Amino acid sequence: MSADVYGSSVDEALLRVGTIDQFARVDRFVEDDGPARGARRFRVVNGGGLEFDVHPDRALDIGAATVNGIPLAWLSSTGFTRPEAREPEGRGWLRNFAGGLVTTCGLDNFGPPADDEDGVSGMHGRIGSISARVSEVTVTPELITIAGEVRQAAVFHENLVLRRRITSRVGSSSFRIEDTVTNEGESESPHMVLYHVNLGWPLLDAGAVIEIPSSSVEPRDADAVAGFDQHTEIGEPVAGTREQVYVHTPNADRVARVTNAARGLTFTLRHSETLPALFQWKLTATKHYVLGLEPANTAEIQGRSAARDNGRLPSLAPGESRSYAIEIEVDAA
Repeated sequence: MSADVYGSSVDEALLRVGTIDQFARVDRFVEDDGPARGARRFRVVNGGGLEFDVHPDRALDIGAATVNGIPLAWLSSTGFTRPEAREPEGRGWLRNFAGGLVTTCGLDNFGPPADDEDGVSGMHGRIGSISARVSEVTVTPELITIAGEVRQAAVFHENLVLRRRITSRVGSSSFRIEDTVTNEGESESPHMVLYHVNLGWPLLDAGAVIEIPSSSVEPRDADAVAGFDQHTEIGEPVAGTREQVYVHTPNADRVARVTNAARGLTFTLRHSETLPALFQWKLTATKHYVLGLEPANTAEIQGRSAARDNGRLPSLAPGESRSYAIEIEVDAA
């Protein structure tokens, strides 16, 4: 079925343009200044009002995104940096956490730093600052596709390969990320993965409502307990507000939704059954005005060591693979 672009079918639109690039394309850039200098960036324009950046030097993660020109993602003060600017140890991840619509955490740890029998891993792991080998960038009248491979490996340690495929139907307001992680090492490896989906203003604003159909919701700490009755609501930014984190066990629909009725926006995140937990990170401070929706392959929020101690540490045997998918859709009135 032919999609619609600007009120016409793609087939009709192609009769009126010299190239599909007029309404659907992938623009390629190399940053030339500041901490991102030398890093690649792809800009996807899909003809349905959706535009988003893909960062090959950050594991093909998603950066800034807009629908009909309206920003969707929270962007932090660090900005997007080239991989070698990363501070890998401890909580150095926060020095390079640019936000963006999707940041991948893992592949052998997420949450607090780890220093255990499987080695040292900084906060939220390494994968989000490793460069990808890009294998495909294609635009057809039906589909835009970007694909590549990201390898997290060390001599005598893990050898985990993430194969990622990003697709967006031309004329739509949605895209899908499909990942397969394979253990190409000689021994069993811990495997933790989390998709940090970061929403910001103006999608996120006072009056916006969060909907996460769940069989259970657990606050992480005392700050989350204090805000539990308002965990589905977004208020005005207030200086000094502390983050609140909730652990959801999603129901069979595996969906999370944010609706901003005043702006006519609905943001929907769907995730595969291989991501059985979803963390909600709510922070409505000034500057740090952000909602994180974070599907993960384990409900352990305190990192690899805690996951092992609590019997919640996933692993991959040599040669074993596991696949994940998330889909993002935005409805704009």
